[in-house]
Amino acid sequence: VHLTESGGGLVQAGGSLRLSCVASGGSFSATTTGMGWFRQAPGKDREFVAAITGRGSATKYADFVKGRFTISRDNAKNTVYLQMNTLKPDDTAIYYCAAAPGRFLVVEQGEYNYWGQGTQVTVSS
Repeated sequence: VHLTESGGGLVQAGGSLRLSCVASGGSFSATTTGMGWFRQAPGKDREFVAAITGRGSATKYADFVKGRFTISRDNAKNTVYLQMNTLKPDDTAIYYCAAAPGRFLVVEQGEYNYWGQGTQVTVSS
């Protein structure tokens, strides 16, 4: 399974970005694979941001993004999205998507088998 993120960039505080993550590879089964977004800010550990079940029926968020970020997926396109609104400078980080076959809404990084290369999000004040 190969994951490719896109949509990062430079935005002013209060602005919005939408990240995308496309999954490819013959072994990928969208409906049975939980997906998550994580981020790593400079000098900090990578942390959980959001997760979604295989069919998109349930989601989970870190407290610091609740009400601002929305995770969603389009299984016909093997794509997961992270809509980020009301961005803050503290949201500056590399954002990674990850896939967890057979597991859903997990926050532990070790539960994810596949990772993308990440996309940089920079929020200026």
